[in-house]
Amino acid sequence: MRLEMIDCRAEKDPGAVALTDDVRSLTWRELAGEIQRAAALFDELTAAGHKRIGVLGENRVETMIAHVAGILSGIGTVALSRQLTGPELIDQLTDACAVAVVAGPNSVDAAKAASVAIGTNVITHGTDTTGARLREWTTALLDTRLSENVADNREPRPPIVYTSGTTGRARGTEVRWLPRRFDTAGAYASALAARRSFPAGPHLVVGPLQHNGPLTSLRHLVSGEPVVVLGKFDAESVLRLIERHRVTSAVMVPTHFRRLLDLSPDMRERYDVSSLVSVAHTGSACPPDVKRSMIDWWGPVLSESYGGSEIGTVCRIDSHDWLAHPGSVGRCVAPFEAVVVAEDGSELPVGEVGVLGFRTPPGYEVRFHADPEKTAKAHIAPGVSTLGDVGYIDSDGFVYVTDRISDMVISGGVNIYPAEIERVLQEHPSVRETAVIGVPDQDLGESLLALIVPNADTQPEDDDLVAFMRASLAGYKVPRSFRYLPELDRNAMGKVDKRALRSRYTEEMTAR
Repeated sequence: MRLEMIDCRAEKDPGAVALTDDVRSLTWRELAGEIQRAAALFDELTAAGHKRIGVLGENRVETMIAHVAGILSGIGTVALSRQLTGPELIDQLTDACAVAVVAGPNSVDAAKAASVAIGTNVITHGTDTTGARLREWTTALLDTRLSENVADNREPRPPIVYTSGTTGRARGTEVRWLPRRFDTAGAYASALAARRSFPAGPHLVVGPLQHNGPLTSLRHLVSGEPVVVLGKFDAESVLRLIERHRVTSAVMVPTHFRRLLDLSPDMRERYDVSSLVSVAHTGSACPPDVKRSMIDWWGPVLSESYGGSEIGTVCRIDSHDWLAHPGSVGRCVAPFEAVVVAEDGSELPVGEVGVLGFRTPPGYEVRFHADPEKTAKAHIAPGVSTLGDVGYIDSDGFVYVTDRISDMVISGGVNIYPAEIERVLQEHPSVRETAVIGVPDQDLGESLLALIVPNADTQPEDDDLVAFMRASLAGYKVPRSFRYLPELDRNAMGKVDKRALRSRYTEEMTAR
């Protein structure tokens, strides 16, 4: 198995740090050896067949190595949430045909449950190895015999990630880092290395290594560039690592920006972040005031990517274009073309709001693993796929996302999109953050509930919020019910978890 750029770095800079986390640091030479042994272990566990290896998303070097070994050898891996319960993990391992799973201290209990229930082998790191079918990572690698059979001439098998959007059972899809198919894993890895996602230099992993954004760091490592992995998000630790390693790139979400901006001015000025060249953000819309503050602090290094695991990036916008077109997710990237579709399937003109779709040439179509029904639902017209968002395109070709289809509230027979209301509420001086959801209503079917995180210690009055919204919104769009919370429920990537919020407050309203 050829490691190409990693082997090149191992020869050129054998003692330089290639991969580091809160616990371990590996040189390029050490990394090359560990990847080779991991691939040999996976080859043994899969019996060189078409099974996969599950990798629970602990932010550790072992997670990175497992996925890179899978990419380079053609032994497919599956990126799994470290927060899955035993039954959820069993479901996804079974769905992905995984015969083994790599687990760390935060995910080993679910892995053990899978081992007992379906006989999955478990490779653990940073934790005990008690139980049948459990092996410790370092020991397992040392006990594995390197073999010529681990070859990169297998068919390429990009990692599978699981995505469910905001509703429904999670379904797997291969990451769409490269559009066309390749004959061998070696050719696929070479193409990844040639199309590095980030500028040269150390890349900082901030989000959990189970989502597409943080997992793009694998491409950086395969291209022979160093990666720094932060175990658990801490705002000051992010600044410390940027300064210490002279980090040039990172992927973050708006929640990370908020927490960084919450640091005191003295602490923010204490660290040198001038090495940053590119900070990509994705996951959810970034409030304009937050984005402007980050650009003021870090400079015009922010770029926003819009897309999904099942299709890849379809739009992109840099700091300069965003300042000129605030709120946009950018223009389409080649070869995609954005279209806006009405309920009857017809295309809408510039400026009109409808379902956002993207023309996908052959090789770019949305595909979900073992789920033709969900695949079919993602296609809203011949050759046009949707990510489930509502929006419009302006006269300059810039795309704007206004809401999720699944977040739409039908109140009294009228379609209401909460994001429009949230943008207005966010402008109120006493509102730090908000989420608007639909809850059961005997008269209207659904009514609007505004969940508010107040600014500092100032809680606004309901009547004041209603009056504020009425200045910008039609009456039927103004919520009449409010709840004040210390924080909003979020998923592992920092997105507001509206499904959890709807579930909680639906139960509350039903019980009244």
